[in-house]
Order: sequence, then structure tokens, then C-alpha cells
Amino acid sequence: MGRVEQRVRLAVALRRETDPEPDDPYRGQYLTAAAADRILESRDAFRPVPAHGAGEDSPERGRIAALAERFGLVAPDLDLLLVAMAPDIDARFERLYGYLNDDLTRRRATIGLALELCGLPAAGPGRFRFSPSAPLVAAGLVEVTEAERPLLSRVLRVPDRITAHLLGDDGVDGRLHGLVRAARPPRERPEPCEATLRIAAAAGTGSGLVHLLDRGGDPGGLAADALVTAGLHPLVVDAAGLAAAPEPATAVRLLATEARLSGGGLVVGPLETLAPEQPKGAALVGALCAAVGGGSPLILYGKKNWDPLWAGDSPVAVPVPSPDPSDAARRWRHALTGAGARTGLAAGTATADADLADATRAYRLDSGQIRRAAAVASRLAALEGRPVVAGDLRTAVRAQNGAGLARLARRIEPAVGWDDLVLPPSTRRQLSDLALRARHREQVLGQWRMRPGGGRGRGIVALFAGESGTGKTMSAEVVAADLGMELYVVDLSSVVDKYVGETEKNLERIFAEASDVNAVLLFDEADAVFGKRSQVKDAQDRHANVESAYLLQRVESFDGIAVLTTNLRANLDEAFTRRLDVVADFPVPDAQQRLALWERCLGTEVPRDPGLDLPTCAERFELTGGSIRACAVTAAYQAAESGRPLDTEQLVAAVLAEYRKLGRLVLDSEFGPWLERARRRD
Repeated sequence: MGRVEQRVRLAVALRRETDPEPDDPYRGQYLTAAAADRILESRDAFRPVPAHGAGEDSPERGRIAALAERFGLVAPDLDLLLVAMAPDIDARFERLYGYLNDDLTRRRATIGLALELCGLPAAGPGRFRFSPSAPLVAAGLVEVTEAERPLLSRVLRVPDRITAHLLGDDGVDGRLHGLVRAARPPRERPEPCEATLRIAAAAGTGSGLVHLLDRGGDPGGLAADALVTAGLHPLVVDAAGLAAAPEPATAVRLLATEARLSGGGLVVGPLETLAPEQPKGAALVGALCAAVGGGSPLILYGKKNWDPLWAGDSPVAVPVPSPDPSDAARRWRHALTGAGARTGLAAGTATADADLADATRAYRLDSGQIRRAAAVASRLAALEGRPVVAGDLRTAVRAQNGAGLARLARRIEPAVGWDDLVLPPSTRRQLSDLALRARHREQVLGQWRMRPGGGRGRGIVALFAGESGTGKTMSAEVVAADLGMELYVVDLSSVVDKYVGETEKNLERIFAEASDVNAVLLFDEADAVFGKRSQVKDAQDRHANVESAYLLQRVESFDGIAVLTTNLRANLDEAFTRRLDVVADFPVPDAQQRLALWERCLGTEVPRDPGLDLPTCAERFELTGGSIRACAVTAAYQAAESGRPLDTEQLVAAVLAEYRKLGRLVLDSEFGPWLERARRRD
């Protein structure tokens, strides 16, 4: 601060040397002609201009010419723009404009002063260049303020972003911070695919309005690649941020101006976020299309078909199919390479393409999600100083799941594996088939088109049928763990509603959220909502049939992975069977399987008595896996209370308590000599 004070003192001394009237008490309130001459002779904000003027190839000349071309400006428009912008570049013009306005408080050009400086008559057509529909004002290059004053007295202001652009700044407008992102193309760009070339060609025709119909692919990434292929800068707009903007009309105008300034195109989506079916959302989409107005390409994407009522112009519709596994692996490799460079990982620490394809085959992610997941995976690997492995990718992908489904279902992070299951070989094969279908569905259903027509989705739906405690929920958790996904259990109490139509709405919200999440959706006790249709005898039967009919259609168009569990398979509507991809039966375990369940449930940490007879317990007591686990926990509590290792008597007492809880008969033939001991303890 001492050095700053010295500089100020020096500046004051220099100013007093050249100021003929340094002690004028009215200084700053008026400007004499002599003072105006001194300002004109003072140093300007630029280097001295040559006598012959700026060269045709100078940077300033190039940016002004590009601005005129992109916004459709003619020579008078450019003159008026530069007159209005002068005070923002050179401080001398502030006092000079105040002198010419005969008011030193008005330090910007008015419309009348601008017309005078450009040699345009105030009563001529030049004044109409500041009408709301004129290029300068409509494009946001010049703002006309003080609307309450007469037209010629209104002040002109050039936004800071326009001035910064003409001075060489290519950054995005600060007012759009958090709303738009300039997508940077990777250093190594592969050959564009057919879909990319088609989108680029569509964006270069007519108004440049393109609608990408998402069919399980990556429309946002393809749109950005298409603009890069066309030699344009992609500006990716956050649709949720645009819908929540306090002044959407202003945001739309800024987006249109930014796209033209940068010589790029806008990518907006998904359209569902803007809710175009609502009047407010439709008005926002229409305003966006009108603001861009053919000046820049506008690519919108979403899963809904385009409604002609949304905008005055109809777009070119381009369907976006799901990408093949090799393309997904390429995107992951590029994202991991960039993320590794930012986190300090050495080159080549990402997994190989084959490992990437296997680790990410079951996931459905767009370019933004892949980029964010790669950053998380690279940071996890950097924490331990090792290469990125499949576990890092799976953890990072789970971090991309939105919180919307968690509000509608209970989230379970899988903690079991295939070794924890005790099932017949046929059931294990059916579970493996479910995981296999989930991994290769994009290739079979998308790339090979094995499910065409009928509005069918690319989802996988399985049914687990068996008695309670036979391992249905645990098997769903194992499948989710094998796929590297989370398990979401639908709470049917929050779904079923007594009011007509509310149950369908709740289910629709769940299906819609689950389609965009890489997770396994579990409907436990599914027969509560997937029950059989019956003959209509009253209004309740009719409502129940409508609910079942809705579910039949919705399950078929589902794009995620869903598992239905039921204790009574016969209660499910037969029409659901055709729509199921996998049906796994869970029988009651036999003696050998029960012995394995006893061993797994007791584990290795519980101290056991040498005389513990697990084979006899497995042979005598016909229990399901869930009941065996409950008995093991009860016996462990008894052992902890007694302070001695777990013995057969404690285990049989736990089985007896489980029988009573289930309401089963306690027979001497099953319990033998242990029954009398248990009764004496009671």
C-alpha cells in the first residue's frame, strides 16, 4: 500500500503540471472548449494509428468483419456500434461525450449524438436502426436505456461481452456462467460416424434447427461432434438451468448472441427437462428457436417426438441409435486420458479397451456422464497411486445416478456375490442369463435390431418366483453387484393409492426415473400390483384392470433392468409372462443346500462347540435360507449370553423358536431328544 500511495502522489504531481487550472473549485462540473482540446491531444487507449489507417488484415478489422457477417450488419450499423462502444475502450470519450451532450453526467452516447457523429439525419431512417427489431438491438449488440426519455435523448450502451469479444476475448459471457459450457474437442478425433455426418449436414441447411430423437444413444455427444465436424464451436446448454432461470427470455437472448459471437452452435437437451408439453415450457422452446432464428445451428435432443406447436419452424429429425461397444470404449478411453492428465496419473494408466468394454458394457451413459465418471475414477486411482481398474469405473458410474429414484425407492448398495448364493444349478443359470442379457442388450437389441417395432424398449425384465426366504431378493442383489450397479427396492406402500389413477402416476414416475439410472429395479411382492385381470363386476374391478393394462404396456416399453419377485406365481397375469425375459424358480433347498446355508450363515467368527451337529440339523429341519439365517442369528445371541461356544442344543432351540414364529407343527420325529430339553428350558 505504501508503493500504491507513492504512485498516486506521482500521478497527482504530473496531473497538476499539465493542468492550467488545478485549483478550480468547479472542476468536474463543466468542460470548457480549451479543456476539450486538451483531452483530444492527450494519450489515447491504443497505439498511434498510422496515417493510412488500420490494415485490411489487422486482428481488429477481422473481428469487426466477422461480427458484421454473423449478425447481418451494414456499414452504418458498424459505425453506430463503435460510437456507442467508445467510452468502454477509451476513458477520454466519457468527458467528450458529456461535453457534446451538454451534460457531464451523461457520459455515453445518446441516439441523437450517435446519429450526428455518423452523419445520419435525426429525422431520417437512421433512427430506426435502434428499433427493437433492428439488428443491433434485436441481437443484443446495443442496449437502449432510459426508455422514459424522448428517443433522441436515450442512452446507448454496448454490453461488456461484445466489447470484450471485439478486443480479443473468446470466453463465454459471464452472465451465462453455469448455464452453458463450451465443449472442447479431444486432441485425437476419430473419423466421424455416419450419424455425426448426417447431423452436421442437417445443421448446415436452412435455419439449422435439428431435433435428435434419442433411441438409447448419446445425442448430446453426437451433436457436439457434429458441430466440430462442421467447423463450429459447440455450446452445450444446461436445460435444467435454462428452465429454472429467473429471466428465461433474457437467458435465451444471451445464448443466441453468444452462439453468433463465437461462430458456434447450441446443443440443448434433453427436451423433457424443459417440459414442452406445458405452456411455459413450450413458450421457452419457441423463444429459443425464434432467438437463434437461423443465425446459428440449434440442435435439440430428447426422447419425445417434436410437436409442431412448439415453434414456428419445424426441425430436421434425426434418430440417434445406441452406440456400439467399440464406440463406447473409445469414449471412455478419451475421457480417462483427459481425466488422468488432470489428476496427475501417468500416461497409459487407463485400462485397456477390452477391459473397458467388459467393465462398462452394461451401462448407458452419455458423453457428459462418461466425462464426469472418468474424472471420479481417475481420482480414486490417484489416491492409491495405481492405474484405473474396473472397480473404480463401477464406483464412478454409481456416483452419476441421480437422486430422483432414491426418493421413490429404497437404495441398496450390493455387498454380496455369487459365492454367497446357495441355489440349484438351473436357477444359477437363469440368473447368469439375466446378467448376460443386461451386458449385451445394447449390441443385440440396439446394434443388431432384435426388438424392432411396437414401441418396445430395450429393458430387461425378470421374474423370481418362490417361497419366502428362498433367496429372491438376495439374488437380485447379486445380479446388481455382478453388473456393478445399485439395487433399488420399490416400496409398494408408497405406490399403491386408493384414488383412481394415482397408482399409475406413481409407477410412471418410478419407471421414468429408473430408465435414466444405471441400476436394477426390484418390485418385491410384485403380485400386489401385477395381479391378474378379472371380470368386471363393479368400478373397483374396472380400475384394477386398467392398472394392470397400464403395467403391461409400461413394462414392455421400459428401458431399464427390472426384477419382479412373488411368492405365488399363479397370481400374476398370464400376459406378463410373454413380456418377461427371464423366469427363475427358487425352490425350497434340499438337505445338502441347507447344510451349505448353515455353514455360510454361521460364518467363521462365531465360536462353535466341537459337538455341533450341523449335518443332522440340515437333514431334520426343512427350512428356507431366510429362516436358516434367522435361526443362526438367534442361536448366536444365545451363545453370546451364555458365554460358551455355540452348541447343538442352542441351535435346536433357535429352530424351535422359528417354527413357532412360522406357525409350523413341532413334531417329535423332527426334533427327537432335543425337544424335551428345549421344553425344560422354556
